[in-house]
Amino acid sequence: MGLSASTAIGILGSGAMGSGIAQVAAAAGHPVVLGDLSEAALARALAGIKKALDREVEKARRTPAEVDAIMGRIRTGPTDGNYRLYERCGLVVEAIVEDLSAKQQAFTTLESSTGPDAVLASNTSSLSITAIASACRRPERVLGMHFFNPAPVLPLVELVGGYATDPVLLQEIRSLVDRWGKTPVIAADTPGFIVNRVARPFYGEALRLVEEGVAQPVTIDWAMRELGGFRMGPFELMDLIGNDINYAVTRSVFEAFAYDPRYRPSLLQRRLVDARLFGRKSGRGWYDYRDGASPVAPPVTDEALGHRIVDRIVAMLINEAADAVFLRIASAADIDLAMTKGVNYPRGLLLWADQIGVAVVFERLVALQDEYGEDRYRPSALLRRMAREGRSFYS
Repeated sequence: MGLSASTAIGILGSGAMGSGIAQVAAAAGHPVVLGDLSEAALARALAGIKKALDREVEKARRTPAEVDAIMGRIRTGPTDGNYRLYERCGLVVEAIVEDLSAKQQAFTTLESSTGPDAVLASNTSSLSITAIASACRRPERVLGMHFFNPAPVLPLVELVGGYATDPVLLQEIRSLVDRWGKTPVIAADTPGFIVNRVARPFYGEALRLVEEGVAQPVTIDWAMRELGGFRMGPFELMDLIGNDINYAVTRSVFEAFAYDPRYRPSLLQRRLVDARLFGRKSGRGWYDYRDGASPVAPPVTDEALGHRIVDRIVAMLINEAADAVFLRIASAADIDLAMTKGVNYPRGLLLWADQIGVAVVFERLVALQDEYGEDRYRPSALLRRMAREGRSFYS
């Protein structure tokens, strides 16, 4: 079965990600089947999609007739015990809880409920596609399609092939995602794929700076926004994501990489999680969002300090991106595309390395490793080689 504009798309799970993907597929003209165990969750999902589309009407991006047509292409149904509602779908995207055993069970049932040519995709952000596909008789039809939240707004989709995924299928899905108006990048099946792996130092090194007493969160956020050009500072972003979620992703990557010190979670963040200071959703995190809270102390706007902060965090980010190229996780172009389109970095990290000078970035990392004596700061072998040979990423 080819994946044409008329192919029915199934979505398993109607939470924020599932409903967002359903909206994307329906807006692209596909009939969509959105399933969930909870009828109440399905009702909330439909209401949320309608609300999002109505906002587009208010902004003159869509007409009321277009909204009616999109909503008319979405059918919902319960998934209590079987997935028969997906039997005519050419592609089913799973967007349930981030738990390997739950996903494996779901894929076993999906495979028995769909046709032999149906493509089964997981929206997992970090779990192994190979491990998920191992539950299937036809693992060659399984891949990762990792959208970013909110899916209708953010353009990036990480496409991930497992050990057995058919390479032709991966390219077919890439073409489909292109037709949906999204930006696909292909990543190897490794922990965190591109974005959740490469972005770890944005949080981890910022936390380390606070632990050392170099600067307070408000000053680090100021430096990364005003001097680094990032839309949000790391502590603002952790509070928005949720410190519990951010800590869990870091811990997952740390464990998956056999406890590599580059990904070691912060005890400082763990204490916030233990105290249930998750950020905006709990009312307090690195900042206090409660009504009547005292205003935060202003940042120390010392530009010399600010540049030290930015240089250190950016060097660690570039090192991670370079190592992803070295280990063939993705191409340099796809890594830069992923970081600009998926998490709105001000520029691609490897382009940034060229602008700073690869040798300069390498020297900053060597200085950090010499100062601390920690493997956390070891430069990527690719950076070392490029600095020695005077090469850059895009020349």
